[in-house]
Amino acid sequence: MPNLLSNPKARRDFHIVDTFEAGIVLRGTEIKVLRAGKGQIRDAFARVENDEVFLYNANIDEYSHGNRENHDPKARRKLLLHKREIRKLFELASVKGNALIPLSLYWKGSKVKVALAVGKGKAEFDKREDVKKRDSDRELKRVMMQHQKRS
Repeated sequence: MPNLLSNPKARRDFHIVDTFEAGIVLRGTEIKVLRAGKGQIRDAFARVENDEVFLYNANIDEYSHGNRENHDPKARRKLLLHKREIRKLFELASVKGNALIPLSLYWKGSKVKVALAVGKGKAEFDKREDVKKRDSDRELKRVMMQHQKRS
């Protein structure tokens, strides 16, 4: 399942509590732009409003060959979920410090899906710990590779 768009900041800035797969309501020109891979969800977030979930700040560029019917790049887009999933998202998102963030947009068959996560914000300390762990893992891997080359 190749990603159309991904959000690299999501795992860096948040502890992922739970993930959901949601459909997304898109117009024709938005699909064409996504096929070309033009857009970003780095600053995007979702909100539950009136028993519906909407995606905000997802930037899907305007279609270059579009006309006056072209879509708004920063429009809010409805996410498609079951009622029980929406209720669960509302409960999880209403906890202080939690946010609904998209991890990626990807194809599933002929449909575009959103990997939506409930994330708890990381403190600066947590981010430094992640960097230390990643660096130590990289160093350990490098040492193991050198040892294998010698053998």
